Amino acid sequence: MAERILFLTGRLAEKPLNRVLESMQPSDFTYKVRQIGISVAALMTPRLIERRVPDAMGADWIMVPGRVRGDLEKLSVHYGVPVRRGPEDLKDIPEYFGRGGKPADLSQHDVRIFAEITDAPALNVPAIVEKARAYRKDGADVIDLGCLPATPFPHLEKAIQALKADGFSVSVDSADLQELRRGGKAGADYILSLTEKTLSLADEIPSVPVLIPNTPGDLESLCRAMEKLRAKKRKFLADPILDPIHFGFTESLTRYWELRRRYPDTEILMGIGNLTELTGADTVGITATLMGVVSELAIRNVLVVQVSPHARRAVTELDAARRIFFRAREDHALPIGYSDSLLCLHDRKSPPTAEEIAELAAEIRDPSFRIQISADGIHIFNRDGMHKSVDPFDLFPHLGLEKDGAHAFYIGVELARAQTAWQLGKAYNQDEELDWSCAADKIRSEQPTDSITAPGHTLMVKKKQADAVRKSKQRQTNQRKNKQQKRKAKR
Repeated sequence: MAERILFLTGRLAEKPLNRVLESMQPSDFTYKVRQIGISVAALMTPRLIERRVPDAMGADWIMVPGRVRGDLEKLSVHYGVPVRRGPEDLKDIPEYFGRGGKPADLSQHDVRIFAEITDAPALNVPAIVEKARAYRKDGADVIDLGCLPATPFPHLEKAIQALKADGFSVSVDSADLQELRRGGKAGADYILSLTEKTLSLADEIPSVPVLIPNTPGDLESLCRAMEKLRAKKRKFLADPILDPIHFGFTESLTRYWELRRRYPDTEILMGIGNLTELTGADTVGITATLMGVVSELAIRNVLVVQVSPHARRAVTELDAARRIFFRAREDHALPIGYSDSLLCLHDRKSPPTAEEIAELAAEIRDPSFRIQISADGIHIFNRDGMHKSVDPFDLFPHLGLEKDGAHAFYIGVELARAQTAWQLGKAYNQDEELDWSCAADKIRSEQPTDSITAPGHTLMVKKKQADAVRKSKQRQTNQRKNKQQKRKAKR
């Protein structure tokens, strides 16, 4: 039998929700829509739902809007059927059901991230550990200590020991064999890098070596070095070296392919800094494309650096990419629709049309301003009408907020967000930060879904103002009563 689902919504979203559900028919579920007598669906609370929805109306489970906050477990017990949050945007309901109502499991991956501290000799040990912890938080698995040419690194051993004590795997990256030797003897897990000519160092230390060609592009020398360590049954990682664009990039990709063809089981490392650091483009797209190569060729180790300001999120981006691509590969699917973590500047979702916004605006019966964007620009509206423009400065004179500083500030912030979203083609939801995905941290932490969202700043200001007015009136009333009592006493 088809599942029976009860969708709860508010007055303003009732018609759009019905249109979305009708567009999905025929489907493997039947449904009812219950409008619970509140204008904005996101303002529902579990207590309000209990009061206004007497029973589950024969449904197998109940869906509430994704922005509803509060403990849904209690509602599930109350109705005797599961109560679940849907997507935050009702236009995403078809995709929600396309994946069986469950978000993709992105907890797994099979790529080890080496994050290089490129200026390690210039940092003291506490600073190295602090930077390593930040990289670990972003997703790094191995901390790579980058040594600098002609720059002493007297505290190399202490740095390795401090990192190991803090639970890190460590690699040492140097062109100086003596530094690699010191690093290996101090307990480094990996050393970068050895060639066929310097391979004897691997006999002196237990660290896993990363092997590279004798000279750029010399794949045969890399293979010879690999064969020598294979004969000794030593572990190693092989790196054919990814070259920058216009300096052998395409040919270097073929070397990774050829290496995998010859050695199906060899552990390979790819350093992606020559692309992310040396290309004047946002790194998230570059990282995603290279992750496609990494995923197809079963490369299990990636070295990343964060030197240029435009590449400062490289570790975070790579962590997001390895999880998405792993899941897609396991599903034999395209890497799309699993997560928006790599969609930083633009969105795949279309905004509402100007006609849909006008239909919503016609239902508004209160003075609170709503802000939405369409392909035509920014729309701001309340019961008194709607104004539209691509420039917030054109809108503000129509709003009558000159004497309401707190509200004017709030509307100014929201209009600025809406303008940015409109310019870039991003999703905009009033009262929420723009979502830059893995390109930036959120300024405010997200409200837990099982608790009620706290009032915003502007609402708190208005509440304080109202409380002050109320207290002032109460004082005046008390003063009048006191005067009246004194007059009666004199009589």
